Amino acid sequence: MKKIVLAILTISLALSASMQMGKNYRAVPASQAELLKSGPEKMYCSVCGMTLPMFYRTNHAADHDHMHDQYCSITCAVEDAVVNGKQLTNFKVVDNTTLKFIPSKDAYFVVGSKKPGTMSMTSKYAFGTKEAALKFQKNNGGKIMRFDELLKLVKKSQAKDMALTKKRQAKAIKKGEMMYKKMCKPTSKEFVSTAQAKAYIKSSKICGDIKGKKLQAIGLYLVHKN
Repeated sequence: MKKIVLAILTISLALSASMQMGKNYRAVPASQAELLKSGPEKMYCSVCGMTLPMFYRTNHAADHDHMHDQYCSITCAVEDAVVNGKQLTNFKVVDNTTLKFIPSKDAYFVVGSKKPGTMSMTSKYAFGTKEAALKFQKNNGGKIMRFDELLKLVKKSQAKDMALTKKRQAKAIKKGEMMYKKMCKPTSKEFVSTAQAKAYIKSSKICGDIKGKKLQAIGLYLVHKN
């Protein structure tokens, strides 16, 4: 009887996880995400702090000062390089076929498909082969580009994309302030990034066992409250 109950519970959890992933095409289970960063912040985008497995199919990565940075999107990677002035090298992107990182220069990007974008209204998904990109394009639309062409496109729309992001973040910060005051133990600790704030919230449990949008909103608030 115990085995039957355990089997039903396992199936239920698997179905629940599958449904949650289905709501966000970009997401994969954390166990399938390749995290290149190290330390307590490795689950979160180096720029915007969003949880990397939730946007894994649009993840990018690069090296900086002999360390790895990982981003939810190429928009955040370009923001780190162009606006924050980081000298990024060795760009990588998630291959949507294998879910492994490959060199960005070797990838074929389908740009502007009907699948959702990350940090931009224009979606950008990478594939390790042209055949895979063509198959995705046939089903979802979009234009196939190589990395250099994509980089020019992103730099051109960067200011507009980040302005829209900051507008959304401003709303999230207000919600984060309300949730922080209602749910969390006060902290005087200061943070330099949303990723750092979220890692602290999770490890210290000052807001209990929160996740998702609540964690993101409170993390944003803690970074911007001073």
